[in-house]
Amino acid sequence: RVHHIFTMVSAMVLSPLLTLMLASIATAFSAPTTAKADIAVVGCGVLGTSLCKQILSHPDFASRSITAITKSTARHDDIRKQVLQSDVDSDRFVVKTLDDVLETSSLAFQDVVFCAPPSGFDNYPSAVKEAAEKLWAADKSGSFVFTSSGGVYEGLDGETVDESSPTLDPETNPRSGRMIYAEQEAIALGGCALRLAGLYTLERGAHSYWLKKCQETGVQGREDGIVNLLHYDDAASACLAALKVGPTVNSKRTFLISDGNPTTRKGICESALKCASYSQYAMPRFLGPEDGLKGKIYDGSKSDDALQWKPKYDSFDSFMTSC
Repeated sequence: RVHHIFTMVSAMVLSPLLTLMLASIATAFSAPTTAKADIAVVGCGVLGTSLCKQILSHPDFASRSITAITKSTARHDDIRKQVLQSDVDSDRFVVKTLDDVLETSSLAFQDVVFCAPPSGFDNYPSAVKEAAEKLWAADKSGSFVFTSSGGVYEGLDGETVDESSPTLDPETNPRSGRMIYAEQEAIALGGCALRLAGLYTLERGAHSYWLKKCQETGVQGREDGIVNLLHYDDAASACLAALKVGPTVNSKRTFLISDGNPTTRKGICESALKCASYSQYAMPRFLGPEDGLKGKIYDGSKSDDALQWKPKYDSFDSFMTSC
């Protein structure tokens, strides 16, 4: 009888513990694993690589790890060398293909930055939607940041545009339409879109093409045509700023990002000619027509304030005179 009582008491004590243990085991096997500390960067070209480097070096992201996601393995070694100065992944940075990541169906990222260009996709809006649905953690406690283009704005003849300005008709402007529809997919799912000005580095951008390739043929467009610019590193830091402010600020919003100092086609060439890398070239001809559309002026001051961001290079001229 004593043995029977002891058995009953033991069962009463152990049953709740056993139930809890079984429930924990069941949860572990049934719930998807979410990499809550992870950031996914989809597209690791010049912009994505710069962003990865900035995240890894920023003290606010010291506990975070990054998965750089590409379409193929072709540039993986080069990406590692640029980001890590190493041939192998680290405990905070790995490079994978999109297919490899999607095959791990239980993997989700707290933050996702989609900065792959439309040229690599048959259906760009669908690719952005798939990334938001399959890569971004379902609780959306982090951010989904999509890098778009200021080229989607309607204003063309010297108008100033901001975040709320009308965009081109995507049906009659298919090139801009891809961006507009991709923005809509990102925003509908709770993400944000950063409309970036024309991107450049010392070696890349309109200045390089015009001075190196257009000496004989000339440059299409009027010399005083307006151009808004942004250094690639500043575009990356704007993405970082969007991650820092988080979804309470950026969710379902569109931001306009530029250096705040629009220039002209001729002004771009004049600035570049101040740099030793381009001083051997001559000013190209500008083919006009002189009565052609001037372009638009970006006013991203509201975005700068919301993201608590400002560019390192506040103008193309200041960059070129310091190179």
